[in-house]
Amino acid sequence: MEPSERAREDAITPAREASVEPISFRQALWYWLRLGFISFGGPAGQIAIMHQDLVERKHWISEKRFLHALNYCMVLPGPEAQQLATYIGWLMHRTWGGIVAGGLFILPSLFILIALSWVYMAFGNLPSVAGVLYGIKPAVTAIVIFAAYRIGSRALKNAWLWTIAAAAFVAIFAANVPFPLIVLIAGVVGHLGGKYVPSKFMVGAGHKADAKTPGRAILDDDTPTPSHALFTWKRFASVLTVFLLIWFAVIGALIATFDWAGTLTQMAWFFTKAALLTFGGAYAVLPYVYQGAVDNYHWLTGPQMIDGLALGETTPGPLIMVVSFVGFAGGWTKAVFGPDALLVSAIAASVVVTFFTFLPSFLFILLGGPFIETTHNNLKFTAPLTGITAAVVGVIVNLAVFFALHVLWPRGLHDGFDWPSLLIGLGAGVALFRFKVGVIPVVLACGFVGLALRFVLA
Repeated sequence: MEPSERAREDAITPAREASVEPISFRQALWYWLRLGFISFGGPAGQIAIMHQDLVERKHWISEKRFLHALNYCMVLPGPEAQQLATYIGWLMHRTWGGIVAGGLFILPSLFILIALSWVYMAFGNLPSVAGVLYGIKPAVTAIVIFAAYRIGSRALKNAWLWTIAAAAFVAIFAANVPFPLIVLIAGVVGHLGGKYVPSKFMVGAGHKADAKTPGRAILDDDTPTPSHALFTWKRFASVLTVFLLIWFAVIGALIATFDWAGTLTQMAWFFTKAALLTFGGAYAVLPYVYQGAVDNYHWLTGPQMIDGLALGETTPGPLIMVVSFVGFAGGWTKAVFGPDALLVSAIAASVVVTFFTFLPSFLFILLGGPFIETTHNNLKFTAPLTGITAAVVGVIVNLAVFFALHVLWPRGLHDGFDWPSLLIGLGAGVALFRFKVGVIPVVLACGFVGLALRFVLA
């Protein structure tokens, strides 16, 4: 490829002449790094930050193309905000632009979570730490209930979808049906619903922005799709081959080093499956992670899972980063490298889990970005997602019930009710529902209340 040709692909310029300068790879890199440290507030907050920065302030991408890219990411499993960053980085600076944008979206959170997880595992039994966690646990329960409400209010628009949500709750709560099977059945129901009662499965039009942005953007409405983003079967095959080789190489190395039954190998396999099931966000896949990590593999306990979710809520990056805590706790508990190397074991497990959780997200963007454009607003593809999203609401309600049982009856249903936890949880709920307080202030305030109660009641 000629240098001039590569330059045209590496920095997109508008189709019509306009006074906009292309963004260099270095400029983009520093922006994505900064975003990784300030991306609080869950997917809605993270998407709002990117919209304000990239559409309104920097004019890197137009309103229409931003929403177009976001709608693609909403169709995919995985964290949509991280995938949106990957998508825009890929459009602007090819494959490495996408890898840098998506990678820097999660790396700061990984480092912060490793540090917090070490404090938790090493010093979690100290009275002060235990007091903070005591207050945070009911706050997390309220946050999960709020997540179910927020998703449900958007997704459950008719009796058909309410029925799917209720059936999913009963299936996982009463019958302990595996989460992947629930997703599969909901997708089939959505497909059939889109075919026979299409009006019931055409719900919403995705995210909407608040304002129109004047002036031209580098990626404007009429900017042609860059050549590297056009779909070709040759490119499709090459990208798929590279990702499969990466996956097989890493998991093959783990098998050769630790055997198939080894903790790190099982984590790699389990979280690969989990990554393919994250329709509806992190809260949707947490029940599946719980079933595997707590019930099947015993990498951590139920209360530790709640604590890990609390830590994940207080760090930047996608909430699914809580799996890094799960990996850290599992590596520490199983002492992968022996009892004298618990920290090394935990860090290795956390990195392995994060790698296999996010590898599919990069694959979906780099492989499917050009192809998904042809399926946008096609009911044949969106109706199954509508069914899955409805089922996700029921699954999240189950997660909230599970957390509430463990928080309000910490020693079992027959051994006393924890009234202080109920009051803290109700206070967190009022702050979230009535006063629209952000998640991080709620978690911090409840942690302070828990710490104060621990010293008052000591």
